[in-house]
Formats: sequence, C-alpha cells, structure tokens
Amino acid sequence: MHISLTELERESFRKSIVHRIDGRIKIFMTLVIVIYAVSLPRMDTWNFQKLLLLEAYLIALLLLARLEFSYIAIRFAIALPFGLGIAVLQPFLKQPFIPEYTVLFTLPFGLSATHEGALFGAIIFAKFLVSITSVILLSSTTSLSELVASARRLGMPKEMALLFTMMVRYLFVFSNMLGRIRRAQKTRCFDLLNKKVPRIWTLQQIGYTISSMFIRSYEQGERTYQSMLCRGYNADGHVYVGRKNLRISDVSFLALTAGVIIAAQMGLNLGFYT
Repeated sequence: MHISLTELERESFRKSIVHRIDGRIKIFMTLVIVIYAVSLPRMDTWNFQKLLLLEAYLIALLLLARLEFSYIAIRFAIALPFGLGIAVLQPFLKQPFIPEYTVLFTLPFGLSATHEGALFGAIIFAKFLVSITSVILLSSTTSLSELVASARRLGMPKEMALLFTMMVRYLFVFSNMLGRIRRAQKTRCFDLLNKKVPRIWTLQQIGYTISSMFIRSYEQGERTYQSMLCRGYNADGHVYVGRKNLRISDVSFLALTAGVIIAAQMGLNLGFYT
C-alpha cells in the first residue's frame, strides 16, 4: 500500500477536538511527555504502569482525533523497528550500572541473555513507544506550516523558522518530483525487487536517481534564492507570524495532560498500582 506525503499531510486538516488545539500547546505537551518518559528510572518495574497510563491517554487522543488507521499504522511501522531493534539487543549486553546479572539462557559463541538486560530492554521499548506515540499524535493533528508557526510563537530563532518554512514549502515539491521519476522508471519496467537483473545494475539506477534528485534540488534552490533576492530578501528578513491567543479549551487540554502525568507519577504513592 503506497501513501504519498500529501495524503499523510491531509490527515492534519481533519476536523476534531484534538486538531483544533493550539499548536503551541501540542508541541509543549509532546516535549513534556517525551522528557517525562525518558527521565523515568532505568530499572524500575513501576515504569510499566506509569507508561501504560500515558500510552492509554495518547491512544484515546488518537481515537478522539478520528485519524485514518492505515496512516497511523504506517507511521508506527516506520519508527518501531528502530526502538525494537535497540530493545532486542539489551538482554545480550551488559550495562555498567547493573551490578549483578541473572542468566536466562545461553546461546552459541558465548552469548547469554540476562533477566536484567531483558527488563532494561523492555523499559527502553516502553519509553520509546510512549515517545513515538506522542510525536505521531503531534504530526498527525498539526500541519507542517502550523508546526513552524507555533514553534516561532514559542520563541524559535527567526533563522531556523525561515529554514523550516522553506523546507516545508519544497518538501512536497521534491516528493512529487521523486514520484514522477519513480513512475517513469515503472513505465520502463524497472523494479527494485526484480531478481532477473544484476544487483549492481539495480544499485546503479538507485544511484542515478539519488544524484538526479540532488542536482534538481540544487538547481531549485538556486532559482528560489535568486527569486528571493529579486523580491528584496536580505539577512534581516524573517517569516511573519501573526499573534494568536490561547483559548479556554487549549488551557484545559494542557491541564488535562498535566493531570495525567501527575497521576502517572503519583499513582504508586496513592495505591493505584497495588
């Protein structure tokens, strides 16, 4: 199933309660959740209950946003192998902050899996899952242009805002350009998985595609920069971002997120995890 970048971006323009929340609040919420998840102790089994509560809250927001399941699955499928790969390796590694290990089983070549390593890997994956879910929620309910504008309102330097604005503007241009190249290759019966042609030739075609995209990007950048100069652009130029006041619903959403994080942290003391 092929889904273009434009189709993924279209999800951020849906109408829902989560989509209407101010971008600044969603960026701040994402940062707070990621920082909280990462800062949890490395070997505390209560982390699973805390992270489960956060994950349930984020999934509820995804359902409330009424996003297309296939698009969300694709975003997860792209990110999960990285976190899962790191977590799977942990039972076979020995960390300096773990004083003692309990061997679960032994493999050839001197490899052995440990209980402490498996616990550490599971905690890493749980933290990664919560973090990536919060990022997917942010990117799926906030358009790229709104993300840049919200970050600018939060104090992003104007130079970075200009760079991100240009990137957002031409990201879809080059995505369509790559799509045209791929369609041209398909009309000429080029297939990356075709086993009837030498792999060296396939790699050469991939290299030609990458070099073609690089050259076109460079030429497009030169044309864009010349156009900007003709319209009066200089080193003091910046992206204008209008003022936008926070609404009661935005503050309520922020308070709800803070309440969930506090509940996750204080649940052990209040007896929720017993």
